Amino acid sequence: MPSPVSNKERQDAKHSLRPSVLLIYTGGTIGMVRNEETGALESFNFDRLLEEVPELRRFDCRISTYTFDPPIDSSDMTLNHWAKLVRIIDYNYNYFDGFVILHGTDTMSYTASALSFMLENLGKPVILTGSQLPIGMLRTDGKENLITAIEIASARRADGSPMVPEVCIYFKDKLLRGNRTTKIYADQFNAFRSFNYPELASVGINIQYHEQNIRRPDPDKPFKPHLLVDPNVTVLTLFPGITRQLVHSVLHIPGLRAVVLRTFGAGNAPQLDWFKDELREASERGIIFMNITQCQAGSVVMGLYETSLPLIEAGVVSGYDSTPECAITKLMFLIGHNLPSEELRRLVGTNLRGEISK
Repeated sequence: MPSPVSNKERQDAKHSLRPSVLLIYTGGTIGMVRNEETGALESFNFDRLLEEVPELRRFDCRISTYTFDPPIDSSDMTLNHWAKLVRIIDYNYNYFDGFVILHGTDTMSYTASALSFMLENLGKPVILTGSQLPIGMLRTDGKENLITAIEIASARRADGSPMVPEVCIYFKDKLLRGNRTTKIYADQFNAFRSFNYPELASVGINIQYHEQNIRRPDPDKPFKPHLLVDPNVTVLTLFPGITRQLVHSVLHIPGLRAVVLRTFGAGNAPQLDWFKDELREASERGIIFMNITQCQAGSVVMGLYETSLPLIEAGVVSGYDSTPECAITKLMFLIGHNLPSEELRRLVGTNLRGEISK
């Protein structure tokens, strides 16, 4: 795969005694600067990154850049863009110590979740960050987010291994496991939250890494990138008064292969015969169901209440404390591999990348 990073630059990064980071700009608010003549916000050329963020010159770190052409708004992020990110990381994996992805905030949790599954046995940091204000504005949060993300991506332990070999989101003083995050604010600097898993690092005067929370790769297995994802997933959110016609229509979407079922409380659903019949019939057709709670915090505990028993009988699998973003992308990843039905159901309820607590 051709790369905007030159072979010389990659080789220099590989053989450098300093840590090396590849900065990948996909688009989003962080990459904007104000045109002094028109006053409009425009994407800036990340080849001129040091001109916009001169503080980076003080890093004892080599920084190379890769820019999507054209940059995209994160609302336009697709499965093809996820695959492109995987290819970029895979192509440059042996040359850089870490990767920072600059990304719009609206779908950042989806991308972070997807990449956590698509980058199996990841042994290097992949840190997603962005900003709520453009990097060219006076009060921007973009500079601090970018500078700290690069510092984390280049950080090493005493034995020389990466400090945080995970797909993470860094935003407003917190480093979070990517597949545990949800965007909670549209207009606050602390835009992301991880309700069911603690921070991997806290940032103040110093960066405090919480090593007991950090997931590490299996040293006996290689890094394995995946490109296969299937978009034939939908979300069915239950609510009082939901009709059979609506449920039937959703479960008969052409090509549908998996459903994220957002239930009440600890995984409960209506005790309606027609609802049980619709789920059972869809399950018999091979549709996979993952049960997650509508609550922001907490976990599905199927069988705890009688109202969840029909879901078990219909073959619905617990998603435990998965976020909606993680549940959707995990199903896309799993059904993309055309696994046998029983194996697929087993993996849906298995902790693959630290995405669920069991």
